[in-house]
Amino acid sequence: MRLDRPAVLIAMDPARTAHVLTENLLDRLARSAELLDRRPLRDFDDPRFQALAPRAEVLLTGWGCPAIDRGVREAMPRLRLVAHAAGTIKALAPPDLFAAGIAVTTSAEANARPVAEFTLAMVILALKRAFDFERLYGSTRSRQQTNPMLALPIGAARRTVGVVGASRIGRRVLSLLQSFEDIELLVSDPMLDEAEAERLGARLVSLDALCAASDVVSLHAPSLAATRHMIDASRLAAMRDGATLINTARGALVDEAALTRELQDGRLFAVIDVTEPEVPAPGSPLWQAPNLFLTPHIAGAIGLERTRLGELAIAEIERYAAGEPLLHAVDPAQLETMA
Repeated sequence: MRLDRPAVLIAMDPARTAHVLTENLLDRLARSAELLDRRPLRDFDDPRFQALAPRAEVLLTGWGCPAIDRGVREAMPRLRLVAHAAGTIKALAPPDLFAAGIAVTTSAEANARPVAEFTLAMVILALKRAFDFERLYGSTRSRQQTNPMLALPIGAARRTVGVVGASRIGRRVLSLLQSFEDIELLVSDPMLDEAEAERLGARLVSLDALCAASDVVSLHAPSLAATRHMIDASRLAAMRDGATLINTARGALVDEAALTRELQDGRLFAVIDVTEPEVPAPGSPLWQAPNLFLTPHIAGAIGLERTRLGELAIAEIERYAAGEPLLHAVDPAQLETMA
């Protein structure tokens, strides 16, 4: 166990990271590390960076932190750990950061929990056609139109849910859905084998088979060249009438033009939390698309949920300070397939 305390510098946008680092968390961090400045750096042009960077051994980052390029690393000759109090680190940590022997940890595990919980809620609401009931009830202000829907083959029993991607979030979603004993779970992931799928409580199938057999298709795959528009016109057409597509992953996974056509025809439903671009253009048909529940990227940690991100990152710094193994270190070999 080391006798000295590692010096920590914080870099993130306070406007985007409210609740991530509470005063209590900063006090906790100060007990195991030397906190060079409690005020986060918004960019590396800040004069404080030039003054404090040579002493920093740990960089605690979050949303809004600029990329840690070569110039930044040269200004931080003692840097040994980047603890990211958020999920994806692709834009933040270039491959040569790892090549320089700097460890990188991420709070993706803490961010996965609210996404999985949001997805579970949307799955149940979709299976019960809750969004359709709400629209019809609000427009007619009578149960004469909604009562016949009660006899439809809907509800959260004896239905099939397909999870695309056995990612950190996808696995959590499958785990949450296992408590529904009469919901059949399917999973599609080229990196998964049948034995592992069975351990996750699901049956491994191809993406085409999953789309055709599921009442709800939930996306949890990373955004890669190989996954762009993986849910295309043909796979949307293969989905059952009345099925729901849920996307809490990345907008690029879905051919939005093809999805819009299906929604306008009234054949499919969708819960979309992410789009491409991140905010649809003012004239995008998504704004007025029927059968669509559109949210502004809220599935991940928001509000008080964000404190979990800071807690996980600080726990990693505490392990580093104590000379213990990191629990959430990023494997650079997996960067290409990470979200």
